[in-house]
Amino acid sequence: MATHRVKLPVTIHRARLGPVEFKVIRPARPPVRAVLVDRDRYVDTLLDQDAAKLIGGLWTVAASSPRSLVHIPMRGNRAPDHAQPEAGTRQLDLVLLHHSLQFAPARWKELRARLGPGRPRTVILPVPAPVRGGEPAGDEEARHHRENRDLFHQHLHAETLFMTGSAKVFRATAHRFLDIARYGPGHVAAPPRNPHFCTQFHAADGVLGDAREIHIEYRDRWSPHG
Repeated sequence: MATHRVKLPVTIHRARLGPVEFKVIRPARPPVRAVLVDRDRYVDTLLDQDAAKLIGGLWTVAASSPRSLVHIPMRGNRAPDHAQPEAGTRQLDLVLLHHSLQFAPARWKELRARLGPGRPRTVILPVPAPVRGGEPAGDEEARHHRENRDLFHQHLHAETLFMTGSAKVFRATAHRFLDIARYGPGHVAAPPRNPHFCTQFHAADGVLGDAREIHIEYRDRWSPHG
């Protein structure tokens, strides 16, 4: 149940590829303290509180915008202190999209190059009540049913991770980022200091189809330039 609503500033971009016009939604202020790292067997996400709130909000936008691509630029960000990507890894941008859009990731580089400055807009989002500890049992059981189609699929193209899913699975998992924002700072600051607070999209969750696991970790220590 939604407890209140928040305003999320975004920019709306439109560009054509042949006869088809695509709508791309970006945050008005892309997250600065956020990195998405391709570690081959899994994807690693490191965030501060503001970035976790923002991405959780954009996850909700993706649930309600089936005809749009939600683009979160972050591949140029500096990683937090003591977490520089190892050799052989690479940082990525993130695109969220509904499976019905049937957008080919191979065309993303061309579409991205055609995006202008966009038009500012404010999206009003419901903020769900905290659900730390997992989703309702009924939803979890349904996800493990063999005919479940509410799954995330991933593609990697042009230094961008594409998360493709249904409105239901985006809506049901946005809280994982919001939980990082709600509980991460207090957990890390509480004595004795424990700097690790995380959640993840795990293979056993019943939300991943053709997709690698995603580790999401709160980080409070970033360099002054990152």
